[in-house]
Amino acid sequence: MVWAAVLGAAAPVLLAGCTEGEPKAVPELPARVCWGAFSGGEVTSFLPAGEKVTISDGDFELNENMDSETCSVDVDGVTRFMVNATVWEFERSIEWSSWDQRDPRPLDVGEGGIIWDVGAATHFVCEPSKSPSDPGKYIALYIETFGKVDSKKAQSAVPGLLKKFMAYAQRELKCPEG
Repeated sequence: MVWAAVLGAAAPVLLAGCTEGEPKAVPELPARVCWGAFSGGEVTSFLPAGEKVTISDGDFELNENMDSETCSVDVDGVTRFMVNATVWEFERSIEWSSWDQRDPRPLDVGEGGIIWDVGAATHFVCEPSKSPSDPGKYIALYIETFGKVDSKKAQSAVPGLLKKFMAYAQRELKCPEG
């Protein structure tokens, strides 16, 4: 009995001593993140070490009441990975000039895809307009990583993630692929 009490009191001290000098690890993510569009492993590669991860994503719905959905993955309260889908009624409304300062280059994903050092964007047609004045359903997507991310690593991985995100959005929104 006495040994149990001594070990019970000493164990936290012994464990604390073992972990104090060790570097932090990247927080573990669930198997699927951001509405299930990505595997946790795909996103983990963009995250820094930290104590706590928080995923904010809600339900993936784009309709008359909800025209945009965002998923963010935060480590210790700081956003490190973000994806967004926005529905537009007119294709001409979609433009990426807000990323001009990041020197984007064309990306062969969806329509008008672009890539920059740590992110990418594109759009696809879900329901085309029947005339210039009739609304359609155009879905704009972007992915961005934040923090000290290796830009070569991001530029090689982000296009594949954007393709997965586009396939996910097409399936969830019941849009024709193409």
